[in-house]
Formats: sequence, C-alpha cells, structure tokens
Amino acid sequence: MPDTNEYATTFAFVDADSDGRISAQEYADLMHRLGDSCTEDQALGAIKAMDEDGDGLITLDEFTAYMSDTRS
Repeated sequence: MPDTNEYATTFAFVDADSDGRISAQEYADLMHRLGDSCTEDQALGAIKAMDEDGDGLITLDEFTAYMSDTRS
C-alpha cells in the first residue's frame, strides 16, 4: 500500500468539512474553485472511479490508492 502521507495535504484541501471523506459535492466544489465546470454526474463519476468500498465517499486510503495507480 502506498504511503498516505504523500497525499494527505491534497486530500485535506478537498475534504472541506474535515470529516475524513470526500463527497461528490466537495469534489464538484473544488472543480468550480479551480475554474472547471463539473456537473453532478461528472462529480459522481469521479467519486465512483476512486470509491473502493462503494459507500459513495472517498477515504484517504482510497484517494492514495487511486492517485498512486494514475501516476504509474
């Protein structure tokens, strides 16, 4: 398993309510802040791509695993 410390700061930035999970709404809000248009369906699709346990939310471990896979 990759080291979560490498991604913890980015994860915390996206996790606006600091509950330890990233929701589709938090993802969409980030995309809007970055100047990108992001529909609800696009946000849900991005979350689904990272969501390993199917709860509709991204944990730091899931985020780390996804980011590590995309960097390979």
